[in-house]
Amino acid sequence: MKNILIIGAGKSSSYLIKYLLEKSYDENLFLTIGDISINLADKLINNHENAKSVVFDVFNAEQRKEFIQKSDIVISMLPARFHIEVAKDCINYHRNMVTASYVSKEMKTLDEAAKQKGLIIMNEIGVDPGIDHMSAMQVIDRIRENDAKILLFESFTGGLIAPESDDNLWNYKFTWNPRNVVLAGQGGAAKFIQEGTYKYIPYHKLFRRTEFLNINGSGKFEAYANRDSLKYRSVYGLDDIPTMYRGTIRKVGFSRAWNIFIQLGMTDDSYTIENSFNMSYRDFVNLFLAYSPSDSVELKLRSYLKIDQDDVMWEKLVELDIFSDTKKIGIENATPAQGLQKILSDSWTLKDDDKDMIVMQHLFGYEINGEKRQIESSLVVIGEDQTYTAMAKTVGLPVGIAALKILKKEIKTIGVQIPIAKEIYKPILDELAENGIQFTERKVPYLGYNPQSVNG
Repeated sequence: MKNILIIGAGKSSSYLIKYLLEKSYDENLFLTIGDISINLADKLINNHENAKSVVFDVFNAEQRKEFIQKSDIVISMLPARFHIEVAKDCINYHRNMVTASYVSKEMKTLDEAAKQKGLIIMNEIGVDPGIDHMSAMQVIDRIRENDAKILLFESFTGGLIAPESDDNLWNYKFTWNPRNVVLAGQGGAAKFIQEGTYKYIPYHKLFRRTEFLNINGSGKFEAYANRDSLKYRSVYGLDDIPTMYRGTIRKVGFSRAWNIFIQLGMTDDSYTIENSFNMSYRDFVNLFLAYSPSDSVELKLRSYLKIDQDDVMWEKLVELDIFSDTKKIGIENATPAQGLQKILSDSWTLKDDDKDMIVMQHLFGYEINGEKRQIESSLVVIGEDQTYTAMAKTVGLPVGIAALKILKKEIKTIGVQIPIAKEIYKPILDELAENGIQFTERKVPYLGYNPQSVNG
């Protein structure tokens, strides 16, 4: 049997494990699923005869090396910062590896070593990054084959709550790592290019510069810029493109409200708070407001942010119960970001029967025979429940399909890479379509970059 080692059994692993278990009989597979919490893995395996769970500590070097040596391919579903040690061991023991995370600088340095040993270290093969790359390159390559000049590429993705489970004023719940949501946009200005002009948005302005979208009959959305759209120009072979913009999708109104937390300083993760464990939500909010012996926390906040009491923005804050005297942060030496995450988790955690939604849209503008044209390509995927989410499906299925095709030597390009070659993206997209992950394309009038679509 072929042994697949999966490290990490978190939220995004459910569909990955389900897919590989379904394939295990025909493809003669055995899965070893390692996680610090064996309960997560046991639940997903559900006593399947072609899988076992093990308590796995990625920091235990001897254990890590032992299991990697016993495997035929390694899938790392760990947080991105932990991939590098796994990758080094994979190279040392001649094992291919697959992750859904962005290629880090440290991972890039392993490219030559991987090539020397004939290994594939596949990264960015989830949803975003992943499905976004593959679906974009499929259309870009098709446009190029017709000798057209590409003028515009915009790409947007969002992990949202499905309409039938949308029951709060924020139109949002956590469908992936809450910490990543709270820290989104930090680490430098967002960078992109529009109509040949470079644009930079600093973090404190990011959520007030949004672009409006209508997606495939699913309603109106907004998007804020991702950190660095420019790095994908060379990756996609679009070095001379006048407009390139990548963004994150939210329901309209989310970004304006989220900006409150940024202006208060609640998303800061750079320092810790004294006595945070016993601090009430109300006291936490008061940390970020001026001292007053008489004014209430509510009055100080409304005055500072100039929010009227009948404004929906105020209603959104009240809905989160952030002024509670009884609810506690309950985290020792919490950073502001950790405190905020705890408060939001009370309201934004998926219920057992909640369904999430992945929304993605690409816009391609190009010129052919002197005529400017535009293609709109959209994807909407709805999850099943809290375990088998749309997020888990769109992350886990590409990872599983890629791992199996590498194992069967159907993907052959070696080195540290992402899925932008036709050899990789075409068969994976074909199989994703068989599993209900399929884009809808339509031709639309060429608009170029439309400044009327930008809010703020």
